[in-house]
Amino acid sequence: MSVSMCPDSLPLTAPTPTSIPTPDTLAYSLTLPSALITPAIARTATRAVLNAHGLTGLLDPALLAVSELVTAACRFTAPASDVYLSLRYRDGALRVILYDGHPRHTHPRLAAACDARRRSALRLLARVVRECGGEWGFGDAREPAGGTRMWAVLPSSGAAAYGRADAQPCVAPWTAGAAASRSSAARPEQAGSSFPAS
Repeated sequence: MSVSMCPDSLPLTAPTPTSIPTPDTLAYSLTLPSALITPAIARTATRAVLNAHGLTGLLDPALLAVSELVTAACRFTAPASDVYLSLRYRDGALRVILYDGHPRHTHPRLAAACDARRRSALRLLARVVRECGGEWGFGDAREPAGGTRMWAVLPSSGAAAYGRADAQPCVAPWTAGAAASRSSAARPEQAGSSFPAS
């Protein structure tokens, strides 16, 4: 007769205050296939996560950001590969991070052409993030497997106002002081792009 430390079934208990999802406990990662259905799966999962954590005010811009990032990741990744989605809520902002298997190019002209294609694929993301007062970008994944890391940060104050006719564009709190001094400088995610700096 073997003895197991695991119970046959866990007792169902009422949720405790520490088990109820809050914005500060939002931390999820998903491994998804590089397939046509993946953006829809990512949107559905993101909607469920934001609803569960009481962040329904972020739904519209977050779903657009997730959709654009996942679509780009799948576009740049081989069909039999995976992409990785990470959702985190920290310091009053939703952080969406995507890792894809497309390696960064070492040849300067190939790297520039690939970056231009990726920036072009993320034009809608750039607009949404700018309207929310956030930031976005892409670069080396810094993971052992390599690839590319793309991200978007959506401050909850700007994201909650996204799409409202009376909303004014927000400036991310961490860039407010530098906004006036960079009137002619390009934003990091726009360096070398054809996006207007407005």
